Amino acid sequence: MTDRKPAALALENGLVMRGFSIGADGEKTGDLVFNTAMAGYHEILTDPSYAGQVVLMTYPLIGNYGIAEEDAESQRAWSEAFIIKELSSIPSSHRADLSLDDWLRREGVVAIEGVDTRKLTKVTREEGSLRCIVSTVDLDEASLVAKAKAAASTDGQDLANRVTCQAPYAWNESYPASYPAEIPASHEPRLKVVAYDFGIKRNILRSLTHCGFDVQVVPAHTPAQDVLAMRPDGVFLSNGPGDPAAVAGAIEATRALVGQVPIFGICLGHQILSLAMGAKTFKMPFGHHGANHPVRDETTGKVEITSQNHSYAVDPASLPDELEATHTNLNDQTVAGVRHKSAPAFGVQYHPEAAPGPLDSGHLFHRFRELILSSRQSV
Repeated sequence: MTDRKPAALALENGLVMRGFSIGADGEKTGDLVFNTAMAGYHEILTDPSYAGQVVLMTYPLIGNYGIAEEDAESQRAWSEAFIIKELSSIPSSHRADLSLDDWLRREGVVAIEGVDTRKLTKVTREEGSLRCIVSTVDLDEASLVAKAKAAASTDGQDLANRVTCQAPYAWNESYPASYPAEIPASHEPRLKVVAYDFGIKRNILRSLTHCGFDVQVVPAHTPAQDVLAMRPDGVFLSNGPGDPAAVAGAIEATRALVGQVPIFGICLGHQILSLAMGAKTFKMPFGHHGANHPVRDETTGKVEITSQNHSYAVDPASLPDELEATHTNLNDQTVAGVRHKSAPAFGVQYHPEAAPGPLDSGHLFHRFRELILSSRQSV
């Protein structure tokens, strides 16, 4: 192709790479993160947890099965920009509604192909998550590096309030018939759960519905008293983007809810639960973004392969007496789960709903259900 439009990217450390545009015109900045999943690019791009981040796919060929609209994890793309080695020229799947590059342009995602993604991954592993810019309108190296250095980091940003819903809504859709659910559906009794939307994914909502929950979703800034007024059987704290310590309102609300109602948190929700109890979080060198992370459940000894997407983690040395670590990431020994020692509350630092990724941990939604039912009996 001779009419390919040039594009470039730059890191704050001065590294500049040139390639070709496969998305929208423009330029975007954010924290550079790499994702090791071999598939699931559509779910990744529509995961609100990627707000504020530029996503680099380590697998060299992306787009070969196109885009199936039903796989979207939210109503839009959230990744600031997208970086790949090579775009598949032929999207080959009977489920595809359009090609990846057509979808990127439609969604306004600035994207680049033809760069050395192995080198970018190695730089990120060695130097940490650097600020980055991807541009089709400015190809001047000095200008791009200056813009990368001036870009906002996710540190200190409450991005959950940027991606959350604007008003409460009910959700009652379960998995589609073709979904390979590993856990049986639950029907009775139906349990009411209020789900905080810090950047919630649709497959989380489907998983909750599949496991017997009637779900009411509320915005990230909803006060605890408003949630309790709904008389829920349980409260769910969702995944989401940005610095967990910056989501002050949610931390305050969670602190007030602990002990009042059973709680289950995923990813950012797990971090918010930990912060509410007095723990601290820290930014990881390059985070966990992929679909093959081994996690050991310390309460059972069982190891599960998990989907993960987070740049922050709970500091194990800061865990208060009320919390105990229940799961460990076996790649780097970081905290992958906690539970309250006396109140019905627990969280995990990974994604049991997958999409993309393995389904090993889907049973945790049933664990939440069982926690609610056992809490009823103990009252």
